[in-house]
Formats: sequence, structure tokens, C-alpha cells
Amino acid sequence: MQEVYCYILECSDGTFYTGWTTDPQRRVLRHNKGTGAKYTRARRPVKLVYLEAQSNRTEAMKREAAIKKMRRAQKIKLIEGVG
Repeated sequence: MQEVYCYILECSDGTFYTGWTTDPQRRVLRHNKGTGAKYTRARRPVKLVYLEAQSNRTEAMKREAAIKKMRRAQKIKLIEGVG
């Protein structure tokens, strides 16, 4: 079974971008090349600040949606390991 991850990137403007992937290193490289997502294209460079393993793609997509609904303060707590 392939490992799947949910991740949070911090963009150069201080905003966060959340997504999911099977290869975090490759995905961050794509975001920084400008081919990852429209949102991050204008906010490069980005850096990986949070990574969470998921059991499958469906769970990763559910977790991504849940994180996207969080307020910024909640995301910061999650990144810092408090939440």
C-alpha cells in the first residue's frame, strides 16, 4: 500500500497552503517550480511546515478538507504540535 500524506506549506507571504500527496519531497519541489498549485505559484518560495501520514487517499483528502476549514490560529497550533 502506498503511503499518503496531508501537508501544510508556509508561503513566502506568510499564508498557509494545505494539500495531500504520496511524495512530499517531490510535491514541495513542484510547488517551488511553479507547477504545484495556482495559489502557491505567486507565493514562492514555499516551505513544508507540517506533514501527517494518512492510511489512504480518501482519509488524506478528508483531513485536507478539515485542515482547510481551520482558522489560522488553529493551524499554527497544529504545526507547533499543540493542537
